[in-house]
Amino acid sequence: MDLRHDVAGSGPTLVLVHGIVDRRQAWTAVVDRLTPYRRVVTVDLPGHGESAALADGEEVLDGLLDELTRFVRSVTPAGERPHVAGNSLGGFLALGLAARREAASATALSPAGFFVNHADQVRTEWTFRALRSLTRAMGSRMPAAMASRVVRYPSLAAFYGHPARVSYEDAVTGARSLATNALVDRTMAATFDLPASVDPEIPVTVAWGRRDLILPVYQARRVRRVFPQARVMVLPGIGHVPMTDDPELISTILLGGSVTPSS
Repeated sequence: MDLRHDVAGSGPTLVLVHGIVDRRQAWTAVVDRLTPYRRVVTVDLPGHGESAALADGEEVLDGLLDELTRFVRSVTPAGERPHVAGNSLGGFLALGLAARREAASATALSPAGFFVNHADQVRTEWTFRALRSLTRAMGSRMPAAMASRVVRYPSLAAFYGHPARVSYEDAVTGARSLATNALVDRTMAATFDLPASVDPEIPVTVAWGRRDLILPVYQARRVRRVFPQARVMVLPGIGHVPMTDDPELISTILLGGSVTPSS
């Protein structure tokens, strides 16, 4: 599969993976802060942005991880093992790549997969379904409605700690993707099996926004049960998609998380 992507900067390769219903431009606020120090690759996951969808019937999380593994190998210079970072679903996939030894380090921002029980996953699923239903109910009126801050800011509050920092154009694009993305239902119903282990020599960083309403911060308590070596941070004032909330802080975390003795 040809995954659409952009490459910028120089240095050790850092692949950035967005979350469900998002796209590679989710990282725009941090890319320029990273490129003086890293060769940054942003990618549209299958079924997102400009990338083709996964085949019907394929197990969605395994399919995404397999496609991302092939992609990462294809964009990484020979002899190098890339650093991988992701948000939400992308964070889950970044940790999966680390478990496959495909990453030199993994940084996960509010990663999926750390549900405390089945009811917790169902809560997330129905949060998405409710937001999707509200967005679809606006229909063709959605772009005009999003022009009003009274509508736009509350509609973004589940995803961002600071909705005012999201542009009108990005809000409209995100709403369209939430309403139409065909992978949402398949992903929400999937079983998020976390890796049994990750090589303790591979650095793992997990950062969670305290204002995250999609995957609440209490899930962060489970991280070290799976990844004992993980550095875990809770970020005050930050929501589920943190790159827009505080680009400087998130850039610092991404750069720190992608440092290994060999880099």
